[in-house]
Amino acid sequence: MSNPVSKSPVMLYTEQTPNPESLKFVTNRMLYKGTADFGEEALAREWSPLASCLFDKPYVKGIYISNNFVTVTKEFNYAWEDIMLKLKEDIKTYVTEGHEIIKDGFAEAMAKIEEERGASYDYSENEAEIVKKIKELLETYVKPAVEMDGGNIFFDSFSEGTVRLIMQGACSGCPSSTVTLKAGIEGMMKRMVPEVKNVEAVMG
Repeated sequence: MSNPVSKSPVMLYTEQTPNPESLKFVTNRMLYKGTADFGEEALAREWSPLASCLFDKPYVKGIYISNNFVTVTKEFNYAWEDIMLKLKEDIKTYVTEGHEIIKDGFAEAMAKIEEERGASYDYSENEAEIVKKIKELLETYVKPAVEMDGGNIFFDSFSEGTVRLIMQGACSGCPSSTVTLKAGIEGMMKRMVPEVKNVEAVMG
């Protein structure tokens, strides 16, 4: 039986991100609890019908889906004024029609890749403790801030005083993210975890 109370219409607005090539499309619906970064089309085709649909457009270079927003990174030879309204309409229609956003099992599959990537680094007991502190700092201070900007940053590896972080969504390839990384994140990490000497970005 259909629900007599009709759902409120899907609302959608755009927000700038620090990356001029990325724009955040914010909806009044929970799209995906978690973070899903599709920097490449193959991964999108496998796991996200919404990202696949957007990758059909020649001007889409990357898609990042988290909570109630989609960050679209465009090909640099297109202008936002030419494509923004089309994208807005496409996302709104897709969400309104209730199609699948991310396939079940995506988070588990990504966690497995993450684990394999982490397992390839063998940390000593002391290093494992440092890595734990670094991850806690990222979760508490860094992620909430970059999510506001339509991006994500997560831990890649730690060795000989260097922390490597993976940049996703609007953070990936963003000119100001390098500044954020060096001025903000590196400064904080060095203060809170003295063993950290520098922080580098790895593209996700």
